[in-house]
Amino acid sequence: MATASTGRGITPEERKVIFASSLGTVFEWYDFYLYGSLAAIIAKQFFAGTDPNTGFIFALLAFAAGFIVRPFGALVFGRLGDMIGRKYTFLMTILIMGASTFIVGILPNYSAIGITAPIILISLRILQGLALGGEYGGAATYVAEHAPDDKRGAFTAWIQTTATLGLFLSLLVILGVRTSVGEAAFADWGWRIPFLVSIILLGVSVWIRLSMHESPAFLKMKSEGKVSKAPLSEAFGQWKNLKMVILALVGLTAGQAVVWYTGQFYALFFLTQSLKVDGALANILIALALLLATPFFVIFGSLADKIGRKPIILGGCLIAALTYFPIFHGLTHFANPALEAALQKAPVIVTADPASCQFQFNPTGTKKFTSSCDIAKAKLSAASVNYENVPGAPGVAATIKIGDITLTSYEAAGLSKEDAAAKDKAFSKELADAIKAAGYPTKADPDQMNKPMVLLLLFILVLYVTMVYGPIAAALVEMFPTRIRYTSMSMPYHIGNGWFGGLLPTTAFALVAFKGDIYYGLWYPIVIALVTFVIGMLFVRETKDNDIYAQD
Repeated sequence: MATASTGRGITPEERKVIFASSLGTVFEWYDFYLYGSLAAIIAKQFFAGTDPNTGFIFALLAFAAGFIVRPFGALVFGRLGDMIGRKYTFLMTILIMGASTFIVGILPNYSAIGITAPIILISLRILQGLALGGEYGGAATYVAEHAPDDKRGAFTAWIQTTATLGLFLSLLVILGVRTSVGEAAFADWGWRIPFLVSIILLGVSVWIRLSMHESPAFLKMKSEGKVSKAPLSEAFGQWKNLKMVILALVGLTAGQAVVWYTGQFYALFFLTQSLKVDGALANILIALALLLATPFFVIFGSLADKIGRKPIILGGCLIAALTYFPIFHGLTHFANPALEAALQKAPVIVTADPASCQFQFNPTGTKKFTSSCDIAKAKLSAASVNYENVPGAPGVAATIKIGDITLTSYEAAGLSKEDAAAKDKAFSKELADAIKAAGYPTKADPDQMNKPMVLLLLFILVLYVTMVYGPIAAALVEMFPTRIRYTSMSMPYHIGNGWFGGLLPTTAFALVAFKGDIYYGLWYPIVIALVTFVIGMLFVRETKDNDIYAQD
């Protein structure tokens, strides 16, 4: 049983628990990120021969595996973890993830086995999503149930570093292979090597995990004959616990998720897509910010052991919500001052029939927006041009007024593929020339960029990530009784991070296109973070001193 207030150093067994759990989770994130990092190459290898409708379905399924199926993995493996134990369940998740990843590395492509190739690929991707849904809850629960009562925040914070480290590892391996074999060979066959290397990582993780002992909290519960026979119905079929699951989602993980995605992913998207910063430079700056901020996961986890989980997590949500607008304005000022000047001096007006304008939410990247209004707004948003919306006459094509120049957009519906491509090329050039003439830069000038200030702002964004993410595992573990802990904590975590967080980039872009303001997408994380702050403050109790051996 965990000790109440030890004041001692970490024991070798505890160090092994943290290392093994974190190492395995790093490798799972490594496997998961490989697909995203190599998506363009994988699409050419496996989807190039499919017809558009089939390709659309596969794109939906790949998206679903990445985000939507994670909560279902939490259900499947959470139930097993509460019935048969933590150790063997998250041993299963890493075996499924590792085997699925390795098979991708040896899977014949479309040209070799036809439609069977993408079907197998998507099946493997779904298995990866399910496995990831079960891994986090298992690792966090296992570590927390081994930790002394006064160090649960510090111990579980190591698990919180694994997503960042997994991303680093995947990018490092990809970069190393790419550099070694060259771009042409990498696109042809070299892309398989990072997937094949995962079998070594899998072997190390499984070997370490096999030598570990079951969680003491689970063993105590098992010896007392109190293991749940129906964890799903207990977790979600009884209002007493379902209420806590909902509060964990709305009052903790939803806000944590949007702050996490804003600091680590939307910031990169904003730099490269909105501010037109060179991709390599933007990645280096983000990587440096992550490197500098990563120790703060453990720092805030340790601080949460002293002052509580709520003040840090909810404080991070509030500070982030209050400062996102000035920070992102600051990124524009320091990363692309020419764009900042153009946004102030060259207002743009879009006049369009409101009935023809859609909310351009496109999470899979496959939906086509064909009206003249949607085309005009999408191109201006992609070019980082702010614009004012003015209602136009019904049925009349949308126009864009830039200074003294007025451009007329076009309707793509009903055009052949060739005609649509020709129209798009002509309109894109016309718009690009007008935007350039108005002073909008086509890319950020590295010589004009204040890199130290950009890095500082990115560091602050990632610091918010460490505040909300460092203590979250301990908080979730402590909210639920031992008998249904794995199931109960995994579900809100993966709905929060897989759905609320995963949908952030596409939702933010849709908001930008809707309003015509490159900063308007920030309202999504701000509103979610504020809702979490309010609900968390009012209804979520502090968990720091909860007895994690409690059965009810």
